[in-house]
Amino acid sequence: MPAKTFIDRPDLLDSESPPGLRVVQLTADADHPFCHVYMEAQVFSSDSQRFLIRRSRMAHNHTLNDPDYQYHLCDLDAQEISPLTNELNVCAPSFSPDDQWVYYLTDDAQSGGAVALRRVRPDGTGRETLRVYDQPLSGADVPLRLIYPLSTMSSDGRYLVTGAGVGVERDPWGIVRFDLATGEAMVIWRDPFIRNSHPQYCRSHDPQRRRDLLIQQNHGQLWDTTTGETLAYGHDPGGADVHVIRDDGGDLRTMPWGRDGSEYCQGHQCWRGRSGWAITSTMTYLPKRQEGARMECRLIESQPVAEAGHIGSRSPDAVRHFLSVDTAEPMFYHFATDIEGTRLISDFWHPDGRETLYLFALDKPGRPPKTVRYLLNTRTAKTKDTHSHPFLSPDGRRAFFNSNESGNLQAYMIENLPL
Repeated sequence: MPAKTFIDRPDLLDSESPPGLRVVQLTADADHPFCHVYMEAQVFSSDSQRFLIRRSRMAHNHTLNDPDYQYHLCDLDAQEISPLTNELNVCAPSFSPDDQWVYYLTDDAQSGGAVALRRVRPDGTGRETLRVYDQPLSGADVPLRLIYPLSTMSSDGRYLVTGAGVGVERDPWGIVRFDLATGEAMVIWRDPFIRNSHPQYCRSHDPQRRRDLLIQQNHGQLWDTTTGETLAYGHDPGGADVHVIRDDGGDLRTMPWGRDGSEYCQGHQCWRGRSGWAITSTMTYLPKRQEGARMECRLIESQPVAEAGHIGSRSPDAVRHFLSVDTAEPMFYHFATDIEGTRLISDFWHPDGRETLYLFALDKPGRPPKTVRYLLNTRTAKTKDTHSHPFLSPDGRRAFFNSNESGNLQAYMIENLPL
């Protein structure tokens, strides 16, 4: 049955919060923690009124073989939250662009089963399994396994893409594209360092641009090919970089960020709305990464350039613009934009442990933001499992975040955002 919570929380505002701001606690289940899926996830209906939320103990990843881990639908008009999935090992959800379906995967490979592609209508009807993948795909060594927790869907609704285990020894991780009309799947990229891929389709409607995928490549990070858990970091001192690749596996490009000895990709990036620009957050050490060096966490927007050997910010023809240029000692980590790319929300981590939220009114690409406005203190613990992960509704009218300020991880919403 749908649950009604939606508790007004004016106590989460302070004297610096903009006048008229409204904070709503969406969930308050004493027995089940809730959180938002992730900043970049395509979990909203196109009218910004319905979105996916998850019952989960952690702000990151998904939990295998836990029946409590499920996706719910939050209806902002009705102020209701309803269960949507009911299977074990659900992961990688995406709301279809026509608002008719929620697609997701179930990953039973670790318990002797197989990965399956499924869908359900937002009202919970019409649930069906489109394809079960119990044999290796072409170009893979083993059947699909260890599905990445997030997926992305092309703006025409034709393809869904996520990461998966496709091998054991050589290039064990892959980016997999699912044809939603036929169920056919193909491995478009194999590599030892793309387990934590954060795949994101460009949301443009342009026939060429909408085939582009933003992919994270964590150079030097090693994962257990049986469990998917991280084994080691730091085997490549340059750290991660971010690429753009076409969804057929061609035209590999790079985003000119990180890998220069001073600037390191944090691993959070997104397209700027429907544009061909993307935004990242970096850890930048002044002057270089060494003991005593001061670190800043900067927001940078760029366009993809030709791949030139994984050299990040030193790539030829790089175009780089700082969105946090006017912020003293910036410490921005997680962020997202609206679908028009005119607004951005980000958390800001303070040395005293506070995690606050800021709203950016963006100018045209390549120009500094028009305004940067403080919103509130999330009062969440600054741990990986309780990150606030703020994001905006597609229309930019509402913001969302996680917090464990009540003692249990729950989901929150902000309304009446300043213009």
